[in-house]
Amino acid sequence: MTTDDAQAFLRNNHRAVLATTRSDGGPQMSPVVIALDVEGRAVVSTREATSKVRNLRRNPYAYAVVLNDHFYGQWLQFEGPATIVSLPEAMEPLVAYYRSISGEHPDWDDYRQAMVRDRRVLVRIDITRARTHTT
Repeated sequence: MTTDDAQAFLRNNHRAVLATTRSDGGPQMSPVVIALDVEGRAVVSTREATSKVRNLRRNPYAYAVVLNDHFYGQWLQFEGPATIVSLPEAMEPLVAYYRSISGEHPDWDDYRQAMVRDRRVLVRIDITRARTHTT
């Protein structure tokens, strides 16, 4: 599978399980909403204080399984190096993340305030290895 194929799947499918590596070497998995940014990276919005952010700061590599909306059928597994973008630099990428999944927000000022209040970060994952599967 090519990176382009993985990116095409991510454009239309946003439910995923993100896996990072705990300090003991085991997996830490979280359900997330995932998108694709304009540079072709997988992106996830999360709070600064989560286990996944702590794990990625220590070991910046992530794995994900992306499911289609019907659960059964085609799904994507990918992995790659991850970068965490914190506020204030994360604000406009967080806006772009929201738009790519949900379109326009009814109140962007309120959205931006919520991002600050929740201490949101954006996790960017470069897709270096990917494979689709069918159930």
